[in-house]
Amino acid sequence: MHNLTTVRPRTNRQTNMKHAILLLTGLLLVPPTGLRAADRTEVRFALDMDGASVVKQPYPALNAGAFDNPVVKESPDPLVGYRWKETRADDGLQVYALRPVVAVADMPASFSNLDSATGEKPNITVMGTGSMRLDFGVESAAWLEFDSPDLSGQVEMSISEYNEPARVNSGPAHPVKTGVPVKYGNTYRLELNSELYEGARFGWIHVRSFASAWHVTGIRLVCQTKPANYNGSFSCSDPMLTRIWYAGAYGVKLNLTKDYFGAILMDRGDRFSWTGDAHPSQAAALVAFGNHDFIRKNVDNTSNQGNGIRSYLLYWVLSLIDYYNYTGDTATLEKYVTNACAKLDDAYGVYGTNPDLVFYGWDERLGAGFEHHSCVESQNAYRMLSIRAWKAFAEAMETCGRTDLRDKYHSYANEKMAEMRRNVAWYQTFGLHANADAVTTGLLNDAEKRAVFERSFADRVNRVSFSPFNQYFVIQAFALMNKHDDALGSIRDLWGGMIKCGGTTFFEDYRPTWNAVLGVNDAVPNNQCGYTSLCHPWGGGVTKWLSEEVLGIKPTSPGFKTFDVTPHLGRTLTSVAGTTPTPRGTIHASFNVSSGACMVTVPAGTVGRVGIPKVEKNIEGIMINGKQAWDGAFRPVPGIGGASQDADFVYFTTLQPGAYAMAVTYSGATPSYGEPPAIYPARFVGEDAKTSGNWGGVYGKDGYVLCNYNASGTDKIMLPAYITGVNYFMSGSGKPNRVVWAPGTNDPRALAPDAGNGTSRVAAGIFTGDPTACQQAFTVTIHVNDQHAYQVALYFADWDDKGRRVAVDMFDESTLCLIAPTKIVKDFRGGKYLVYAYNKSARFRIYHVRGDNAVLSGIFFQSPNT
Repeated sequence: MHNLTTVRPRTNRQTNMKHAILLLTGLLLVPPTGLRAADRTEVRFALDMDGASVVKQPYPALNAGAFDNPVVKESPDPLVGYRWKETRADDGLQVYALRPVVAVADMPASFSNLDSATGEKPNITVMGTGSMRLDFGVESAAWLEFDSPDLSGQVEMSISEYNEPARVNSGPAHPVKTGVPVKYGNTYRLELNSELYEGARFGWIHVRSFASAWHVTGIRLVCQTKPANYNGSFSCSDPMLTRIWYAGAYGVKLNLTKDYFGAILMDRGDRFSWTGDAHPSQAAALVAFGNHDFIRKNVDNTSNQGNGIRSYLLYWVLSLIDYYNYTGDTATLEKYVTNACAKLDDAYGVYGTNPDLVFYGWDERLGAGFEHHSCVESQNAYRMLSIRAWKAFAEAMETCGRTDLRDKYHSYANEKMAEMRRNVAWYQTFGLHANADAVTTGLLNDAEKRAVFERSFADRVNRVSFSPFNQYFVIQAFALMNKHDDALGSIRDLWGGMIKCGGTTFFEDYRPTWNAVLGVNDAVPNNQCGYTSLCHPWGGGVTKWLSEEVLGIKPTSPGFKTFDVTPHLGRTLTSVAGTTPTPRGTIHASFNVSSGACMVTVPAGTVGRVGIPKVEKNIEGIMINGKQAWDGAFRPVPGIGGASQDADFVYFTTLQPGAYAMAVTYSGATPSYGEPPAIYPARFVGEDAKTSGNWGGVYGKDGYVLCNYNASGTDKIMLPAYITGVNYFMSGSGKPNRVVWAPGTNDPRALAPDAGNGTSRVAAGIFTGDPTACQQAFTVTIHVNDQHAYQVALYFADWDDKGRRVAVDMFDESTLCLIAPTKIVKDFRGGKYLVYAYNKSARFRIYHVRGDNAVLSGIFFQSPNT
């Protein structure tokens, strides 16, 4: 057990690093674009406040390093500038502390001198009941503490990833993240589990009862960290993409435990290693940290674990290959050959069947996670993932001399791809995810890529998956189709959208339309995954993608013995710079297509190939280290073996170790990129908070469903001829729960029994299974006879005044593509309708956001012009 102690900067160069931990200052609320650059530069400690009592911590204070790296203003990581002298896989955890950047109170008169909470020496006088909300500026793996020498009365504390005290599904020791603190001398600590840490951005001190004035003299979020240096870097002319790179890395770093890559920060009962989740997490770590020994350890930890999910076995194989390509560690690859072959052979054995995949992704099109995991799209995607894994493993086997295995798995991949092509238009039955997995096999021809792009990747709304995990494979497919601008558009929409939503780490699930209906740092919809995690490192794959595709640094033989640097700036970027760590040294690269200044370093023991991007301009000439190297043909330059060009690059080949400064003369102009509009086939007509339960004459002119209205616990139904059925579904029981709040009432909020708006009514509905895990959403599917234009109104009532908030998505029932923006229903104690218009079968998903559960009381049909 150790006290946290102050770390002082070692050099005068770091004049902005006054003590040791980043203080994000000056914000009352984080603006939509996130934390300002000026708020990321001052570094102070929040500990040992002139003798204030500090509880002993389970891990030592930050040590064995110093703030020797530059502060990166786009990074959310308080330790981005800290560098340990050495990091090893067996390093233990260390702790540091953050002080609040903003403090607000619900009862300001109860907290005198509240502003001091953000300073070095808090001295708050508590003068009554109420709550302090403390924003620490960034998500952390942490626990909350405060100091008081004279506390009286009763106090509770809370933490959350968003701006309300958190709750999660049943399973963990404390699903409600509020509790009575444990007292250690003058220090009070919120302890929610044996490991202490949770995902925490916000903290609360709740004064539940008051006896006499008392004082708060210290407030801190104690954060744990596994030593991991930023050996890689990234920046470009779009600051949002730079922020995305660092946020992806930071989310992975927060989830590094002592012994393995964790897969979720908030404790909701599933906080352990998930093998498939580790694939993009480890990918991000390869380019951001280069902590190869710890990645190897996690590959080992998960080598005999698949979490019961068949696709996760194949992601483990791809992780092994990623590790091998980045490190050249042949011994580890050979150690796992038998293990990998068993997984690959299993995939071959079930390829022609419909195996129980258990899970392929949370996206509705992928069966909505555990709900319909054996849907056609998931099966097709799994087959394509199998082909990709066979082909990638065959290529790895070739590099280490196992030609027998090379031939075996190449034959598997070619055989199954040939079977697929017996139907010339095979891809027309595939959706976004299956087509993405098909493209990433690397076996599609140009005509197939063009057709696949138009079918699945051109729609701005539906080219984005519900989870950043699945979107990682989508952006890989974009790159292989040479559609980098479209890939970047989807990255800005998905990962950039999470940052605009207030995230400093990436969420388990996210829709870009959330930002139109949520405030910054608001609680997000919970769904079929349970209570949504806002720090899910499976979103980190974008970090590796940006390093490999935009910066362009990739190994072309194991361990970067040979490598390419081929940056793709497209039509929206003018510059990119960064580094990638390799076992042979760090590769540095920068490209500016406005000034023409470019640079690459080639580490000792490596040979590089560099592509100078044309970005649809003409390259008139290239000088390298002061010598003419290109004027339409190669001019010999020391250290470079030759040059060539294609439509996208001028390539310099066999670059020997050294530094190469390049001056490129461009002519012409890069065309602008036209971002496709977000188009929704269904129309959201509007919201109605006035009609309440008196629907007759307003809604339901053609028919209706009054949910759970009959005394028998069934719906009261009158369907129009064009509606052939209405079905519900919820994970677990297969159907939502049912409630009757009032069996006979004149309350106008209760739905009338018929279009006459009679006064003898039933207040009833269906609702989610909170707090049972994965029962935070249910679906309502409306089956339409062929095509028929109709209007549908959904009625919600927060009858028992539980402060409910509900989210609603609308999908086409056939394609399960999103066809209307997400809507949030709130403040609906008096009843509220959401009204939509469409002409085909549709599925609504009703999500819990806050309150006890999500509810629905009625569904009403009529012609859209009425």
